[in-house]
Amino acid sequence: MDSLAGTQSFYEDADDSRRKRTRLIVALVLIALALAAAYYAFSAGKGGAAGADGAAAGGAAGAAAVPSITVVTPGRQSVQSTISTNGTIAARREMPVGVAGEGGRVERVLVEPGQWVGAGQPLAVIDRSVQTQQAAGLAASIRVAQADANLAQAELERAEALVSRGFISKADMDRKRATRDAANARVRVAQAQYAEATARNDRLNIVAPAAGLVLTRDVEVGQIVGAGSGVLFRMARGGEMELLAQMAEADLQRVRVGTRATITPVGSNLNIAGQVWQVSPVINPDTRQGMVRIAVPYSAALRPGGFADARLVAGTAQAPLLPESAVQSGPEGNYVLIVDGKDTIRRRPVKVGTVTDGGVSIASGLDGSERVVVLAGAFLNVGDKVKPVVQKSSQ
Repeated sequence: MDSLAGTQSFYEDADDSRRKRTRLIVALVLIALALAAAYYAFSAGKGGAAGADGAAAGGAAGAAAVPSITVVTPGRQSVQSTISTNGTIAARREMPVGVAGEGGRVERVLVEPGQWVGAGQPLAVIDRSVQTQQAAGLAASIRVAQADANLAQAELERAEALVSRGFISKADMDRKRATRDAANARVRVAQAQYAEATARNDRLNIVAPAAGLVLTRDVEVGQIVGAGSGVLFRMARGGEMELLAQMAEADLQRVRVGTRATITPVGSNLNIAGQVWQVSPVINPDTRQGMVRIAVPYSAALRPGGFADARLVAGTAQAPLLPESAVQSGPEGNYVLIVDGKDTIRRRPVKVGTVTDGGVSIASGLDGSERVVVLAGAFLNVGDKVKPVVQKSSQ
């Protein structure tokens, strides 16, 4: 009986514990539901307020959606028409210098490339030991001939003193005069031969044909030179240089003799003033280009064979002038954005002309009366509504 009573008490305690756990779970669930309901009610109220605020803000944003854009009306201004090209520097009048005489062994070379020389100044000295002896022999022959001439003249004078006394016949007088004349002729022949030898000796040395700048030297001491030795020195007469520029056929039509140019050698920031002195009368049928020769004064930065850029001023023209920021480019070429009469963005293709410090000239596409977007063009689309703010065009 005691065992049965214990068992029954055990089961009653278990049921009582189960009931307590159930009531606790139900209470927790009810609390959770109450919190959820409260949170939902709070969120709904806040959302309604936010919706009202959003509607008000949306109306304000709609009013402020049209941006203010700076535009310019360029008009038409006087713009220098320039042509950009490039080419090779060369001596304007290059003088090749070689052997003018019979040549020989080079004893001394007196100049180096880069030196200035005067007209007739020796560039190299040729050995003339043999020629000097030959000239000395010819000079002696002049003295011998002169002595014979003097003797013939003295004999003629003595014969003339005796002819009146009948000691000398007229035939003898004629022979003596002929002897005197022949002796004088031999003197002149000897003098001519000596002068010829002296002139040849004077041509042995290699001299500058005119004043200028030595460009190259192709001779060394001890070298045997002659008429077939070719060019030994190259000179630029007066140091004058030129730019040989190939230009397109269309640009060539705009260039005249006397056109001003600015030359910039590659690798430097120098701007050297030049002038077109010759325009090619023919066009290369393969390249459709012609040669323009631009005279440039001497400068240490100009080296024949070097490369240089050139900008030619081909005149002035009336054209719209825009800031560089207003001109954009795309696959179809250059264009600008303009604002039409309804304050709407439109796209206008243009052809760019000369680029100057003042801006970019427009060769075609604008007449100058348009309202052109200056900035922020990359952020605008065709058809956008804008509020244009006109900026004064720089004059």
